[in-house]
Amino acid sequence: MPFALVLTVVLAGLAAFQAALAAGAPWGTLAWGGQHRVLPVRLRVASAVSILVYLLIDLIAWTRVGALRLFPPPVAEVAMWVIFGYFSLGILMNAVSRSPAERYTMVPVALVLAVSSFFIALGWGALAYAV
Repeated sequence: MPFALVLTVVLAGLAAFQAALAAGAPWGTLAWGGQHRVLPVRLRVASAVSILVYLLIDLIAWTRVGALRLFPPPVAEVAMWVIFGYFSLGILMNAVSRSPAERYTMVPVALVLAVSSFFIALGWGALAYAV
């Protein structure tokens, strides 16, 4: 479960960051390609929606490790592999950002998320499902 805890902590931080962006914080150079200091409305909405995506990812991860029973185990396992792919793609997308601030901040964050989700997908630290 340590990987799920790491994932939760990082996603909670990202959710707070995205909430601030959605509210108009001037940190846009760290997200969404880094082209705006304050995000335009469409990207503010995307930031708000990303919080819901982070919540879903977290629920899937905790289901995969056996702490929750929200999804059938095979669904949680496949979903975690998809999530691992999503975060791995995030490493690449952030690495090619035109914004140096986004590259240097979000690549390490995406790397931590990808590594954590990889080990969760493998089932490392998973509790046994009660039958």
